[in-house]
Order: sequence, then C-alpha cells, then structure tokens
Amino acid sequence: MRGAEAFRVAVDALRANRLRSLLTMLGVIIGVAAVVVLVAIGSGAKAEVEQQVQGLGSNLILVVPGSAKVGDGPTVSQLELADVELLGRAVGDPSAVATTVQSSEVVRAGDKESFTTINGTNETVVNVFNRPMARGRYISASDVDTRRRVAVMGDTAARKLFGDVDPIGRQLTIAGVRFRVIGIFQNVGSTFGVDRDAEIHVPVTAAQRLFGVQRIDALAVKAPTIESIPDLQRRILAALAEKYPGQKFSAVTQTQILGTIGKILGLLTLVLAAIAAISLLVGGVGVSNIMLVSVRERTREIGLRKALGARQRDILWQFLLEAVLLTSIGGILGIAIGIGASLTIGALTPLPALVSWWSPVLAFAVSAGVGVFFGVVPARRAGLLDPVVALRNE
Repeated sequence: MRGAEAFRVAVDALRANRLRSLLTMLGVIIGVAAVVVLVAIGSGAKAEVEQQVQGLGSNLILVVPGSAKVGDGPTVSQLELADVELLGRAVGDPSAVATTVQSSEVVRAGDKESFTTINGTNETVVNVFNRPMARGRYISASDVDTRRRVAVMGDTAARKLFGDVDPIGRQLTIAGVRFRVIGIFQNVGSTFGVDRDAEIHVPVTAAQRLFGVQRIDALAVKAPTIESIPDLQRRILAALAEKYPGQKFSAVTQTQILGTIGKILGLLTLVLAAIAAISLLVGGVGVSNIMLVSVRERTREIGLRKALGARQRDILWQFLLEAVLLTSIGGILGIAIGIGASLTIGALTPLPALVSWWSPVLAFAVSAGVGVFFGVVPARRAGLLDPVVALRNE
C-alpha cells in the first residue's frame, strides 16, 4: 500500500468516528497543553529572576556571613560598620563598597501608617546598586557620620504614606522616632518577590541606633570589570579571614546566584513537566484501547484486504499510522491551546510565562512517539490476523 493511500484511509477511518477520535485525542491534548504551559511558566520565572538580579546592578559581589549555598541555615552576622572601610582598602576603592542593616518597622506620617522595610545604608548604595533618584538627594557621608535622621523613600512607600502630597522635606516617624524625607527613588519594581519601591533608606548609623544593634547584615562590592571579580573575591575573603579567624564568609557574584536559582527553577520546571506528562501516558493508554476496539470492529475489513493481497506489514502500517495521526493531531491542538494559555497567563496574571521554541517541538515529538509506542500492539494484532478467520467473523 502506498503512503498516500494509507494516509487517506487513516483519515477516512478517523472521520468515520469523529466523536470517538476526539475523545481519544483529549488526553493527548490536555497533556501536551499542560507541558507547554508549565514549561512556559518555568522559563518565564527563570527569565524574570535573571532580569531582577541584573537589575540590581552590574559586576556585583555580595558578601554575607556563613555559607551562601542553598539549604544552609542562616548565620548570625559578625560584620560591623568598620568592615566597610576594611573592604574599601582591600579592593582599593572605598566608594565601591555598600552596606545594609535591615528591619521591618511601623512607619507613620500624619494619620497614615504602614509596616515597611527599613534599610540602614551608607552613601555609596546609589553607586554600587542601580537605584536612581527621582527627586531630592540620597544619603550623604555626613548623614552617616552624624547619625542624621533623614530618609529616602521608594515611590510605593511615599504614595502609601503621603498620597499625592510631595513628601520632600516632610516628617515621618519610624518606630516612634522622627525622620525627615530628603529624596524619592525612581521605580525599580520587585526583586525576588520583594517590592523595592516600598523600602525606606536611612543612614546605617541611625538605623543601628534605631534597631538597637551594632552589626551590619551584608556588604556589597562593585567590581570595575567582570575580569577583576575573581581577584576581588579572594582579596575580600582574605581580609575578612584575617579579621575574623575561624569565621566563614561568602562572596558571591550575580552569575553564581543566577546559576543556583537557575538549577532550582530548572529542576522545578522538569518536575512539573513530568507531572503534566502523566496526562500523555493516560492519553496513550486511551489510544491503545481505542485502536484495539477498532481492530475488533474492522476484523472483516482486515480479512478482505489480506485476501486481496495486502501483506502483514501493510495492515500493521495502516493501523500504526492511524494511532500516530490521532496523537499528532492531538499534539498540534494541545500546542495551540498551550501557547494560547501561556500568552493569556502572561498577559492577565502576575505569573510570568515565556514560550520557548523547544517546548512545543518536544511536546509534539513526544505525542507522536506516544502514538507509535501505544499503537504498535493494536497494529501488530491487526497484522497477525488470519484472513480466513477474519472473513468468517460476524
């Protein structure tokens, strides 16, 4: 039997039982669509995380106490404000070192209040991180030295506490202590699910007094070039090891952070796609079952074809082609639904969705493979039928 004729016969057989064919394809459609959507969400989440990490700034080295590996418990910080100068000397540029101490406090302005993240920082933060000012100014070195009670607000925090009123020069209270607003950040969005526009920055020395601590939580160093990062990491860790013998510190780069997060998100995407692929397995079982029923219903047709000279491989190829056609059409419909659902999710929900070219291709290949795998048994049974016995079947 020629390929074109076999294809025509397969299409006619599927059209003869439209409802049954559609129900058979349903499992494949759902499985392929689920795989495309979940892979798109995983890829979108990975792309968004990469964008957010890059949005912090370029060539950053983040210095934290303890190990920065995923799964390790938190470590109480031994870092202190003097370590800013220590690392400034180690890297040869004091303006490239920023620090932070963080807490969440109740902030009030007039009759409005908000529970807000307060970052105690030094004057180099706008140089090290990507934090452009919308208006006003940032914290200065003299503000840090004199523990001046001044604050720089994110746009979200400013609108929540002051509404449409310009907050520059106005007073707010943080944990009952008055601060004067001196600047407003430009909008930068969220990082790792944290709204950076809702933060309030105050001088690190004023924050230490406000929080009742002497420590700092972390340090950040801006490397002049990507090539200089490994050398700066060694110098930073050597300087800290000399000052804090026996204590462990980590100096991680954006690339290392992205690599770790990428592995986690990649594994999560793979698990979700594997769960969704169970629908393909169920759909394949359905295809096999329906094709076995089709073989039983068309026993006399098979016997007649064999009596007229059809070979065993012709019959096998015919039924296998029908199974592959079922799953392939289901795969195409599933891909279309999956891409449409992914675009809808990305446009109408907070979930990021990015359709990678390889996921529809892989989903279609798997759906066609399911047709081959689950169509072999029915096709082989059809091919092995004895023509005399088949013609006697009622």
